[in-house]
Amino acid sequence: MENEEQKWDLIVTPKGNFFKLNLFELWHYRDLIMLLVKRDIVSQYKQTVLGPIWLIVQPVLSGIFFTIIFGNFAKFNTGEIPYPIFTFSGLTIWYFFATTFAKTSSVFITNSSIFGKVYFPRLSVPLSSLISNSVSFFIQFGVFVLLLLYYKFFRNYDFHVNFSLLIFFPPLLLLFGLMGVSIGLLASSLTTKYRDLSFLLSFGLQFLMYFSSVVFPLGGFNNKIQMLLNLNPLMHMVNFFRSIFLSSPSPSAFWLVYSTLFVLVTLFGSIIVFNRVEKSFMDNI
Repeated sequence: MENEEQKWDLIVTPKGNFFKLNLFELWHYRDLIMLLVKRDIVSQYKQTVLGPIWLIVQPVLSGIFFTIIFGNFAKFNTGEIPYPIFTFSGLTIWYFFATTFAKTSSVFITNSSIFGKVYFPRLSVPLSSLISNSVSFFIQFGVFVLLLLYYKFFRNYDFHVNFSLLIFFPPLLLLFGLMGVSIGLLASSLTTKYRDLSFLLSFGLQFLMYFSSVVFPLGGFNNKIQMLLNLNPLMHMVNFFRSIFLSSPSPSAFWLVYSTLFVLVTLFGSIIVFNRVEKSFMDNI
């Protein structure tokens, strides 16, 4: 009796075309992505004393530090917005971007043991980090709302939420996350071969924060410097976040479109580079 030809449910073949992204494949692995999200949330604060409270402690301590340095000593002018609210609003959205970038930038190194044993879409890991960081963001965002309420009822700060712009909050949050993923994918692709870049990237991230209008406003510079600052899409995104919840002046539509296109183009390019490195990264780790 002749053996019947075996039929496989899934055949894994090498990627011959870097532009073949196979993003729809992620949907078939949605259960795995949710398991990775649960793993990220549980493992992040496992065997820690304060646990998830660190999500609150970190931005609060940073906000106090920057308030003392830039608010009390440097005395940066933030207009009608109290400096603690100005800086905490920037830190809240910035930490979402920075944490997503940090986790994505080490995706090859921290998951090499898994990648070398079983096949699944490698983009599942950075996508799970994006989702788990969203949970962390909303916890920190809740602290930001409590700070606003404190200043409203105890400091007589009459803030106004711009409800006409509130509809743009979910897309803005997604752009911040995708920006962290895209730059993180580029970093992870480079650090598989050049580990020293991880130290440079951590320094560059801290440097970038000061030029993204997170802890102090960036207005008042001459035209040439201001034009260079405007090339940073994160600055416009941070300011747009403030314009939604603090009714501060909103960036022009031109710079918002520029920031959106910058994120999307960077994301597309980073996925292509990620797919290329994915084929041979186990030889370099």
